[in-house]
Amino acid sequence: MPVLKIVSGAQTGVDRAALDVALDLGFACGGWVPRGRLAEDGRVPHRYPVREIPSRGYAQRTVRNVRDSDATLILTRGSPTGGTALTLRTAEELGRPCLVADLAADASPSTVQAWLRERRVRVLNVAGPRESSAPGIHEEAAAFLRVLLTLPA
Repeated sequence: MPVLKIVSGAQTGVDRAALDVALDLGFACGGWVPRGRLAEDGRVPHRYPVREIPSRGYAQRTVRNVRDSDATLILTRGSPTGGTALTLRTAEELGRPCLVADLAADASPSTVQAWLRERRVRVLNVAGPRESSAPGIHEEAAAFLRVLLTLPA
């Protein structure tokens, strides 16, 4: 069962990489963002088909994206911190499947694909560090996701 939709909170870094790859490959995509389309670089560009929550808080956005997905994939370098750690805790608290793939270690697109297939994930939330806290993570995550989403089923 292939992933049909990618969602994220549209923050710089991993979140935007997920939406960029989804748009480039023709996947449905979306997710929740804070009121005002708030992100660290200003407003989330309108090319991203995301919906605003009533508050300007990132935590509520995180809860909605985890809750409204079949599973969450966290792409990181090392252990999750900050908002990425919040995403992991939220998934655990909501009892939602969550996989942390460390791009600095041995993250494998084929291993992630097997995990997605086992859980019959159709809507995948993708999260991870923002660009300011992990420079270059956007490009690294985009390359990983491009391979993941184009692997034969």
